[in-house]
Amino acid sequence: MNDPTAVDEGLWRELAPQTLARLLRTYGSDQFDLCEDAVQDALLDAHRQWATEPPRDPQAWLTATARRRYVDRVRRDVRRRDREGHVSMLQAPLDHEPATSDQPAATDDALRLLQLCCHPELPRSGQVALTLRAVAGLTTAQIANAYQVPEATIAQRITRAKRRLTEAGGGFPRPTDVDERMAPVLDVLYVMFTEAHHTTSGAPARDADLAAEAIHLARLLRRAAPESTEVAGILALMLLTEARHPARVGSRGRLIPLDEQDRTNWDRNLVDEGLELLDTVTPGATPGAYLLQACIAGVHARASDTESTDWQEIHALYTVLEHTTGGRNPTITLNRIVAQAMLQGNDRALAALDELSSAHPDLARLDAVRAHLLERAGRIDEAGAAYQRAIKATLNVAEQRHLRDRLRRLSGG
Repeated sequence: MNDPTAVDEGLWRELAPQTLARLLRTYGSDQFDLCEDAVQDALLDAHRQWATEPPRDPQAWLTATARRRYVDRVRRDVRRRDREGHVSMLQAPLDHEPATSDQPAATDDALRLLQLCCHPELPRSGQVALTLRAVAGLTTAQIANAYQVPEATIAQRITRAKRRLTEAGGGFPRPTDVDERMAPVLDVLYVMFTEAHHTTSGAPARDADLAAEAIHLARLLRRAAPESTEVAGILALMLLTEARHPARVGSRGRLIPLDEQDRTNWDRNLVDEGLELLDTVTPGATPGAYLLQACIAGVHARASDTESTDWQEIHALYTVLEHTTGGRNPTITLNRIVAQAMLQGNDRALAALDELSSAHPDLARLDAVRAHLLERAGRIDEAGAAYQRAIKATLNVAEQRHLRDRLRRLSGG
């Protein structure tokens, strides 16, 4: 290991939240800021040292270093406040707590950090922003892009969330009821997975490590809450979506839309696991948002191609999904319009798209869908203009290449 950059990015992403969770468990969730800063210090130390001195146990090394960094920071703070008496109290865990032998499983740490960030004292926006930062390791800019809000707004949400945790005090919580914080936890996992498959930062076009971490956390949650059909739904949705990846990106990183994918390249094991999960939980289940989306993905997975897809079923599922979510998510409506185009033709779908556009003019993918429908309707000049707007609206490299290819195809290039 001679090059620091050779350290696997996925390893950082796996170790950092577990280390943060262990510090919070030791020092309390009201020390969130100091613990997070200590973990960042330890990661910098690791980045410098592991290139020439790789540790035998990276997690133990990182945890021990982060604890030392935490104590260093507290000592500086204590000195500044002339309260040296706290130092000896804070030193105790370092002296008496082995780095690895008495630690709970890393899986528990990951879930508990996820649940802490979804603390009921925090507003939903703060829960999501803090979790994406602390658990998923997204930057403030990435979170801002995912929610299409200014970066300063996300920074404020994270700062306020940490302050609320500090004010709430207490130790590192273990919710007595796994359902207690389920809704925000599921929302966060969904945003993680969506960001992984279509990075708003543009490059890489897909974050494989983030996708793997989201699936990993969903599996842990499924294990902790086996009766929850929404947990099963989000896991099935992730598996069925992840299964398409081998067919989703072509040469030069070009994005291949669903109707052009070679479905024999889909990961059959993931498809089978996702469908089996759906078959297990769907009968008699209350239709929740994630289970419904998983059912839609399941309809696609069971079809051999676009022509044989049951678009009637997909349209019906999207309609129920719109009702279930109170019509608050315009992306769901956009996807329902795509299904409507397959059933009722391009003109009616374009009319529905105009209505959606008037209410949500800045909706992501809106112009990409419009361009596709206009192209299918033979309205080439309008399609070209829509493709150009869509290219400007996306930062994702693979998406841009796909749209440019479509634009060139219109002109016979």
